[in-house]
Amino acid sequence: MQELGSAVVLITGVMASGKSTVAQRLAERLSRSVHLRGDSFRRMIVSGGEDFTPQPSAEATAQLRLRYQASAAVADLYAGAGWTVVTQDVVLGEHLDAYLNWVKTRPLYLVVLAPAPDVVAQREAGRRKQGYGGPWTVDLLDQALRRNTPRRGLWLDTSHQTPDRTVDQILAGLATAHIADPVRSTADL
Repeated sequence: MQELGSAVVLITGVMASGKSTVAQRLAERLSRSVHLRGDSFRRMIVSGGEDFTPQPSAEATAQLRLRYQASAAVADLYAGAGWTVVTQDVVLGEHLDAYLNWVKTRPLYLVVLAPAPDVVAQREAGRRKQGYGGPWTVDLLDQALRRNTPRRGLWLDTSHQTPDRTVDQILAGLATAHIADPVRSTADL
């Protein structure tokens, strides 16, 4: 078991990139950890929820930001009590710096899982829950990741490796994953 102490590790990437599996395996390798699933905050909305689409409404954007703020606050709460929090969610584009700014805990680590789109499509086809369909395609979300997401933290192409190998890379690359002072963005204002 590895000891990180009070810290937050954000694992992000597109849907079906392996975030849930990798976050769980990473948390299991840490001595005192919490696995925080960001999507659970979206599922808490009972009525009035608006899905975030490629052309989101103002309300959908506000709900996404609220979800990220809630996740960051809960991560800080657990980290403040001495836990290492491994949080995972789809946090892309301009929203990434805002999320990193909302997390007050240091050390803060960022890991971006970036498997090839064809691998993501294969993984999506083989899982119970379906994330793609409607307005989102694998290629469209992959473009949002690769073109619009700031190149911060540890980016891993996990196309041809096991979740355990990915966790090994994360633990070995924590210095690269470390976020000291996130850049202020207009999404954070």
